[in-house]
Amino acid sequence: MGLGMDRRALLAGMASLAAAPQAAQAAWPDRPITIVHGFGAGGNADVVARIVAEALSRKLGVQFVVEPKPGAGGTLAAAYTARAKPDGQILAVLPGGHPVSAAIYKQLPYRTVEDFSWISLITDYPFILATYNDHPVKHISQLVDYARKAPEPLLCANVGNGSGQHLSGELLAAMAKIRMSHVPYKGGAEGMLDVMAKRVDLIVDTPTVLLEPARAGQLRALAVTGSSRFFALPDTPTVAEGGIAGYDTNSWLGLAAPAGMSPEIVARLNAAIREILAEDAIAARLRGIGSNPSPSSGEELRDKVAAEVVKWTKVVADAHIERL
Repeated sequence: MGLGMDRRALLAGMASLAAAPQAAQAAWPDRPITIVHGFGAGGNADVVARIVAEALSRKLGVQFVVEPKPGAGGTLAAAYTARAKPDGQILAVLPGGHPVSAAIYKQLPYRTVEDFSWISLITDYPFILATYNDHPVKHISQLVDYARKAPEPLLCANVGNGSGQHLSGELLAAMAKIRMSHVPYKGGAEGMLDVMAKRVDLIVDTPTVLLEPARAGQLRALAVTGSSRFFALPDTPTVAEGGIAGYDTNSWLGLAAPAGMSPEIVARLNAAIREILAEDAIAARLRGIGSNPSPSSGEELRDKVAAEVVKWTKVVADAHIERL
């Protein structure tokens, strides 16, 4: 009888242990959650992350706090996320530069696809190529001829080595067969200010950083990097229209977490992202900074990242871009 009681107690204990993770998942979210990103305050990732954090706080009833971890083209934040506990307390807004880093860095402290739980795409957008207002290049069609005659390489600002902005500039230089030296910054605002001050010639960055200065006449938008004109700058040509046929780079932001996060938490976050991006007020705020709301499934985002690793690896190889 004692043995029977012991066995029942053991089985009850095992059942209790098995139920504990489920109870913890059911309780999520029960405390503040951190969303990290890899760029400076005021940049595209920061602005979008704060819009999302504010809306998720309202939707899920706990505070979502944004924590920038800038540096190394976003890879520091990605590495931090990959190492974090997959309990739903650490999330990351990862950029289109995330698969770019896999192509341009010889080694990373994480696996680009496998070390993350993929939740949803948030937005997509082209980059903008801009210069200061009285730069001799007045139109994208003049860039190639000017750069080839210039005694020194043109200086082009971006948000860090291995970022999507960096590689978009590298691809432009390779396809146009011009000399450009890339000047990395921790965030877009710093690079933009150096362009305005004429310390560098060009900048490739997101609409969040460059759209309003371009509209206000503080910078000259020479081109957008996508295959078609950008809704927010309809009079600005594409790079391809400037004579660099076949040039096309777009970017995006997506929500991810450490690998191994509960499918139930992934599903709740995916549903919440879809709901907030469908709100007219949130969609208007995102379009106001030049981003298209673009929710997806986690599987679709994972497949997109994997495909873009292949794409950018080929770009790096074909353009003979030196890996870092």
